Amino acid sequence: MEEQRQIYIVISQTGTILSRIIKAVTRAVYNHASISVDPTLQTMYSFGRMHPYNPVWGGFVKESPAYGTFHRFQNTKIVVLALPVGEQVYQDIKRYLEEMYDHRAQYTYNYIGLFLALFHLAYQSRDHYYCSEFVRHVLAEFDMIGQGEITGVVHPTNFMQLPEWRVVYQGSLQDFACESLIG
Repeated sequence: MEEQRQIYIVISQTGTILSRIIKAVTRAVYNHASISVDPTLQTMYSFGRMHPYNPVWGGFVKESPAYGTFHRFQNTKIVVLALPVGEQVYQDIKRYLEEMYDHRAQYTYNYIGLFLALFHLAYQSRDHYYCSEFVRHVLAEFDMIGQGEITGVVHPTNFMQLPEWRVVYQGSLQDFACESLIG
């Protein structure tokens, strides 16, 4: 029998000024999405801040509770969703994320799409993503979401409604990081 691995979607609320503005407009508790193949969440991938002190320079980033924005905002709250996958799918997604990261200069943050998403208007452009668009892109690329499950404007909380994904953790990212490194 093939070994089961897991893919993780991490929905978060950092408490940054920008995230609080988005929260006020959308009324969503969480407003950032990342994807990971790492059960410790020490490496996550998303479109977000390139530098933790600069909220306007975004792009394709690796995220971790050990550095960057998540390290700067220690009170980040998260929901971790998991989906079991076979070893081959796990390796394919891992390789895909690493290759995207190796070529991250070709990807751009979708500022227009993020702004329009606040008003439920979709705007997509090739190789331009905001965080939840990127996560949806990866899930669609590997047939991990059904036809029509998440279409048009995508918000981080939409992932919590995917039927096959289960919540495996909800709470502080720093607490998760400490627990996963100890356990």
